[in-house]
Formats: sequence, structure tokens, C-alpha cells
Amino acid sequence: MADQRRPNIVFILTDDHAAHAISAYGSRVNQTPNIDRIAADGLRLDACYCTNSICSPSRASILSGTYSHVNGVATIYSEIDYRVPNFTACLRAAGYRTALFGKWHLGHHKESLPRSEDFDAWRVFPGQGDYNDPVMITVDGEQTVPGYATDIVTDLSLDWLDGLNQDQQEPFCLMIHHKAPHRPWIPHPKHRDLYPVGSIPEPDTLFDDYAGKSRAVHEAKMRVADDLTFTDVKEELPDELRGDDHRVERTRWFYQRYLRDYLQTIQSVDDNVGRVLDYLDDHGLSDNTIVVYTSDQGFFLGDHGWYDKRFIYDESLQMPFLIKWPGQLAAGEQVDEIITNVDFAATFLDACGLTADEVLPTSQGRSALPVLRGEVADDWPESMYYRYWEHDDPAHHAWAHYGVRTKTHKLIYFYNDGLGVKGASDRVFPPEWEMYDLVADPQELRNVADDPDYAEVRAELEAELRRMQEHYGDQPYRVG
Repeated sequence: MADQRRPNIVFILTDDHAAHAISAYGSRVNQTPNIDRIAADGLRLDACYCTNSICSPSRASILSGTYSHVNGVATIYSEIDYRVPNFTACLRAAGYRTALFGKWHLGHHKESLPRSEDFDAWRVFPGQGDYNDPVMITVDGEQTVPGYATDIVTDLSLDWLDGLNQDQQEPFCLMIHHKAPHRPWIPHPKHRDLYPVGSIPEPDTLFDDYAGKSRAVHEAKMRVADDLTFTDVKEELPDELRGDDHRVERTRWFYQRYLRDYLQTIQSVDDNVGRVLDYLDDHGLSDNTIVVYTSDQGFFLGDHGWYDKRFIYDESLQMPFLIKWPGQLAAGEQVDEIITNVDFAATFLDACGLTADEVLPTSQGRSALPVLRGEVADDWPESMYYRYWEHDDPAHHAWAHYGVRTKTHKLIYFYNDGLGVKGASDRVFPPEWEMYDLVADPQELRNVADDPDYAEVRAELEAELRRMQEHYGDQPYRVG
């Protein structure tokens, strides 16, 4: 019989971990046996998407269940608006013990740090944090913590669990927020021999020439061949690989070193996921604990010749999401319905016996728990809305855009507003459209926005885009 007590939650959030670097998702480049344990004992979501593919905005959406224009965190330069409540505060008010350890990245001013209303305990990195001997912030100030960040976050989390009075049977919500595998990729020394240069399979689109795509795509500074640095790969590019005549060889040289380090940092994450799962098993907590593994967005692993994220293309848009809840959710199955990070808060509250409409009325998401349980929901959304705000940022020059993704198509509008953000340029370009048939072209290589054969589909998608902007209260960009 299923446990009738309120469930615990262990929410493991990584940074920039692409779904296609998890073996449970069929990774061609690495193995993640401990993360896979969650999939084997639970569900794998295959259409889980972020609504703004960049770290801080996604984290704010996860906590609050709202889009960026509501919670105030549209870019990495934003500070969280605490006038918009979050689900951890709701759980704490309902008798849950709550804690967060690791990456916060929702502002580092004192008023933007985690609050006592939301967490009984917290310890976070300032900004991105460091991999080795990181500085961490608590209510008592800053302190350098010796060790490797991924191990430290897990140590703090398990120590907190040890300190709970389990005899009182208080349910808990533990947020384990890793820095890894965020750039710059600095692996633990014990993994330095994994995934050696020359052994990592290349993605099919590594040499995408962007034919037929918008100027926004051509302008982005996220190319493996041109925009990675010595700091990223810890080696100097050989002189003979410089210049346009050697782009193919240079791309391969950078790709192998970038992926080596990226995958090695993930291996530490996988090790520590195993530690958490073993702890829950050893302490009799597994049967009544929801365990979630996800990342704040996807990441380009050489796909389309890129690293980083930001764009609405699927490698960046898709979030891995694995969840297990013994006795409540099926084991070893996949969910194909569209779910976004805006839905997480309502889903967790529902699982804990709370209704978002009552305790988190600002939420723009809805509980996915019925979908996760395999129930048919005729009114479940068939599309999702996306908006990237950080126009022409100085580091990556990714242009602002919004769009809609359905199960079969994607429409993107680069509105090129030129408003910029902190330090960005004021360059202004004509707006551009892209559209993809995701059934015929899952790798998003052929832009069919102006193809007359797709005119009817485009009109339907434009109408859906307008409908979703109205539904979520997001104003489309207007010139002037």
C-alpha cells in the first residue's frame, strides 16, 4: 500500500546539463548510471521545456511558477522580486522543513538572498560560484569552504538531513543546487582520465552552415570553433589550426576538449546523485520521498556548431526531468506531454496536498501530477510559449526572441529591439521569422517560415503565439 504521509521532496537542480548528456536519454557521449537510477525507478519527461533558456530566469520560474515578465528575473542581471511568492514558502507555511544548498544566482544583494520565510537553512554561492574551495554565503556572512563544489553541496545537504528530527516525522523539501556543469568546466581530478580527446562522438550538426536561417543565428558568438578560449579548454590552440582554412580541424580540436571537461564535471554530479539516493535508501526515506533530477535549461553540445544555450532550438530548450515517487508514479516509463518549468511549483504543491490556486495564486503554471500519473487530460496544453529577453548581450550576442513550440512545429520571431541590457550594444536590425517542421526536420536545419507550402501552418502558429502572449500577460514588442 502506498505511504499516505505527506511526501518529502529532494529536488536536484544542475546548471546547463543537457538532456542528451544523460544516458537515460540515450546519450551518445557519456554514461550517468546514478542519474539513470531515478529514471529506472520513475519517469523520464521527454517534452519538458524552459521558458527562458538562461540560468537566473529559469530558477526564478521554477521557484515562483511564473514567467520572467512576472517574477522580474528576465536576465542574469536581474534581482528576484520577492513580492512574487514561491512554492518553498508555501511548503514551509504548511509544516515542511525546507533547505537549499549550492547555486542561487537570483541576485547577491542582501535583500535578494534566500529568506527565512522560505528556508529553514541555506548556504549558497555568490553569483556563479567556484568549483574549487568556493566562497559560500550564509545568514552569518561569507566563508571559504575547502573542497570541490559538487561534493560540498552534497555534504551540506546530507548533513542537514542528518540533523532533522525524523522522530517527529516532519516532511522536508531539500533543494540541492549544483554549480556543475556550468562554464568554466573544472572537473574533479579523479575524473581527469575520463572521455579522452578523440573518443567523443560528434553531433550530426557540428558543421551546420546556418543556410536559410536568420541573421540572429549568424551573429551569435557561441561557436565552438571561434568563441571558446584557453580558459575553457586549458590548452593553447596550435598555430596551424588558426585561420578560416582550418575551421573544420579547429572545430574538432575545441569540441573534443570542451566536451571532455564538460562531461567530467557531470561525472561528479552523477557520483553525488548516487550518494543522495543511497542515503535515502539507507535511512528508510526512499519510499516516501519524491526525487527529481533536472537542469535549469539545456545546452548546445556542439550542436549547430555551438556551446551555451539562450536560443529556442531544442538542445537549449529541453530540460532533462527525471522523477521517482514509489507507489505513486510508474517506474521506467516516459511522458510525452509538454511540461514547462513554470509548471513545477504547482506540481510539487499538488503532490504535497496543497492547491496552487489557493496557496500560490500568482502561479501561471498548472500541476502536471495527473499527467505524470498517466491520466488523460483533454485540456492539457498542446504548445508552450518561450521568450528570451537578454538582447545582444556583450558576451554571446544572442538576440531577443519569442516563439511557440507545439509537438510538431516551432515558430520563432527575432524582434531585434535593440534595447539591450547592462553593457549590451544598441544595434538594431530588421525583425526575422523562423519556422521548423519538427517531424520532417527534428534537427531544425531547414527554415520554412517563407515556404508557401507551410503558409497555413504559419498562420495557425502566429495565432497561437498571440493567444499565448495574451494568456500569460506578456506584451509583444512594439517598435517606437
